[in-house]
Amino acid sequence: METQINHNSPTIMHIDLNSCFATVEQQANPHLRGKPLVIAAYTSPGGCVLAPSIEAKRYGIKVGMTVRDARLIYKNVIVRDPDPVLVRDVHIKFRNICKTYSPVVIPKSIDEVVIDFINTPALQHGLINIAQEIKTRFRSEIGEWISCNIGISTNRFLAKLAASLHKPDGLDIIDHYNLKTIYSQIKLTDLNGINTRYEARLNTVGIFTPLQFFAASAVFLKKSVFKSIVGYYWNLRLHGFEVDDVEFKRKSYGQDYSLGKKTADRQILAKYIMKMCEKLGRRMRHAGKAALGIHIGLIYENWTYWHRGRKVNQPLYNTQEIFMKAMWVFNQQPDIKTVTKISISCYDLIPGQPNQLSLLDDLQTDKKRNLFNALDKINDRYGEYVITPALMMGMNDLILDRVAFGGTKELEDLYY
Repeated sequence: METQINHNSPTIMHIDLNSCFATVEQQANPHLRGKPLVIAAYTSPGGCVLAPSIEAKRYGIKVGMTVRDARLIYKNVIVRDPDPVLVRDVHIKFRNICKTYSPVVIPKSIDEVVIDFINTPALQHGLINIAQEIKTRFRSEIGEWISCNIGISTNRFLAKLAASLHKPDGLDIIDHYNLKTIYSQIKLTDLNGINTRYEARLNTVGIFTPLQFFAASAVFLKKSVFKSIVGYYWNLRLHGFEVDDVEFKRKSYGQDYSLGKKTADRQILAKYIMKMCEKLGRRMRHAGKAALGIHIGLIYENWTYWHRGRKVNQPLYNTQEIFMKAMWVFNQQPDIKTVTKISISCYDLIPGQPNQLSLLDDLQTDKKRNLFNALDKINDRYGEYVITPALMMGMNDLILDRVAFGGTKELEDLYY
């Protein structure tokens, strides 16, 4: 039986800030506006381009290129380091504006949110009107150079697709009236979640366009294409029904860092690990969690990889505990090699503070936890790393502050 298109009125809005990292830099520095600009992980020739400005994109400069390649395309392109303070500030303002329209605002990345308007009074004003108002508020309350793409539809998948149709500064709606028309104008890889590998899989069964994908039955997609329930979900998604509103329980807290200067010096690496443990621990404590497992992952200069996870007998809560166990795992490496990237995570989460102390509880441990809670409050109020462990002294230039592109867990852990 053919799946019918969802005929319900759209209630989902997807908002995507245009060239976020680059636009934020242009907002803060008016002399950069209208000029080809890239934000790179490092400004050296081998640095990776993280975000080209709208002007740089017009020359063909893309995310993932090296600074060297960007300059080959346009020799006068301006290169800047990321400014995490500015980006976090814009994200928080961006999110707070959205929350004035609905209590259900789901960040998808540092520059994307989904708003669910179902059963909200704002829905009565019309989502097109609300979208136009949000665009105006972004420019007046965040900055006149800040623009966004907004897509509206009956599910998250189509709302994101709508937001991608007319960049930059687009506003589009996809519903049962124009769904097939939209599919006829795009490629398979324009659909979120369909990369070249999935495109090849679809091609092998005779699906070459989004319209053909849309017309395929749920049974065919499930049994012949994806060979799992995933095919059934794709059928519903393509017809405008929501299948992506699943929130998974938090299972771990992690930090990773790519070293600007690769090193095999264990004393220097210990400083990196301490600072990462402090940030990880602060996020975990903010959520009221402790952990019974710790994992270390290392990428070496020769592109080999080593990792190991270990369970512990006593819950990990404060920075000192996490650091000691992290170094215990770190020192289990079979060889000393030059490290280029470090990843640390704590897993097997449990409540950080017991409801009541038993006679067997370690009072010293409880005092340490209270001390670290107090230190966290000071850092929350006066800025990160105002009070730090002694090992972190003089490390301001050793580990650069970074903002994750693909998620907002760190922001949510510390600022919400």
